[in-house]
Amino acid sequence: MSGERLSRDDAAYVARLARIELTDEELDRYAVQLAAVLDHAAQVATLDTAGVEPTAHPLPLQNVLRPDELRPCLDRAVVLDQAPSVEDGCFRVPRILGEAP
Repeated sequence: MSGERLSRDDAAYVARLARIELTDEELDRYAVQLAAVLDHAAQVATLDTAGVEPTAHPLPLQNVLRPDELRPCLDRAVVLDQAPSVEDGCFRVPRILGEAP
């Protein structure tokens, strides 16, 4: 874009694609904002990234999950006793969601 103003028609077209209904005032405001975003993207595209390694995240990440530990599982009979409907030792659910069994 580099300085080229985005038209209201362009902003309206993008809004239609996104299925967003905008007022005339919003179209004017978002046309300016979208042009600024596109200008910034154009500036980033001109950067020399030849020696830059691709990365998924700018900061180093580490696994923050707890280690897996064996624990006793729930008693099947107790769990099935609390179910609204049971058949052959399994939960019974409607064939189609929203239908009564």
